[in-house]
Amino acid sequence: MKRSRINRACRDAAAAFTRHGWTLPPDPRWDVTDCGLGRFDEVGLVLVNLAEEAEYCEKLMFSLDRQVTPIHAHRVKKEDIICRSGALEAVVWGDRPDHSPAGATVELRRNGRRFTATAGVPFRLSAGERFTLASGIYHSFWAVDGDAIVGEVSTANDDTTDNLFVDPAIGRYPTVDEDEPSAFLLLRDRT
Repeated sequence: MKRSRINRACRDAAAAFTRHGWTLPPDPRWDVTDCGLGRFDEVGLVLVNLAEEAEYCEKLMFSLDRQVTPIHAHRVKKEDIICRSGALEAVVWGDRPDHSPAGATVELRRNGRRFTATAGVPFRLSAGERFTLASGIYHSFWAVDGDAIVGEVSTANDDTTDNLFVDPAIGRYPTVDEDEPSAFLLLRDRT
């Protein structure tokens, strides 16, 4: 992923956060990924880690319209995905999609209440809505009808070892082509 695209993605996310009244902490912990696929406008996400504690994590994310966070689950992490502005669609499976029978149900919590989703069938979240994922629940989400700001509150986060992506071509962190100076310090840039 070109550093120029990373810089632009962070600028776009920062502008969206400001527009919607989200003030970032001093020295934000930026993370940008194209999932190693080289198609950031279609697959990827901009993230800011707001809290990284031993017991919990909080992230603020920016998703372009129709930009997919690819199908994955977590080995350990339990998380809430929260639509902070805009709208999201999400899809879930109780196991890897290729191991889930068509029409299988997946029990979740949505807005704090029991929710039964159908595996592989998208459901919509409006601003303010959330869904809770236990570890091992495969999921994907994307912004619809424009860009979206997405929150995540979770148990401890380890993006290096906890993510289980279905597509073997996906890498959590992109290789960066340094075509211009870094305007935003990414997690991967910190020593």
